[in-house]
Amino acid sequence: MNGKIIVIGILVSSLLGGGALYYLQVYGFYEPVEVAEVALVSIVSDEPELISIDNFEAIDAESSPIRYRACFTTDMSLSLLTETYVGLETAAPRNAPAWFDCFDAEAIGAELEAGTALPFLGEKNIEFGVDRIVAITENGRGYVWHELNDCGEKAYDGTIVGEECPKRDAE
Repeated sequence: MNGKIIVIGILVSSLLGGGALYYLQVYGFYEPVEVAEVALVSIVSDEPELISIDNFEAIDAESSPIRYRACFTTDMSLSLLTETYVGLETAAPRNAPAWFDCFDAEAIGAELEAGTALPFLGEKNIEFGVDRIVAITENGRGYVWHELNDCGEKAYDGTIVGEECPKRDAE
């Protein structure tokens, strides 16, 4: 009889721990972003410049620099954007939580692959080793996420960072 009580106790605590872990990963750390702005790096100044946007919706979490996701619309054409802002050769959006409906990484990736959306650099080193990526579709729908750059990948996998990377802020 005592063995059954111990097993039941272990199972209940495992279920509670697993449920808490799931909740924290999927919902717990995310917060809505209040500042509704999107910037792209200018070809001329090499600095981020705000673009005109509407219908901005974003989430972020302090627990990781790559948890940022945003959706928006813009009236700017892709031809104007490609002439004015730094484009990227490739970009692969990261998955967002399922409850953040406007950001579907698979659909965005398919549009990028088909050429109906183009990726741009939103900001270099928004945090050490992390760039902000912006993808905009032909119909003016835009998406934003954070991605590790070369310095970030080196820093996090233990490779020597090198002189070409900016100094890391003391924490």
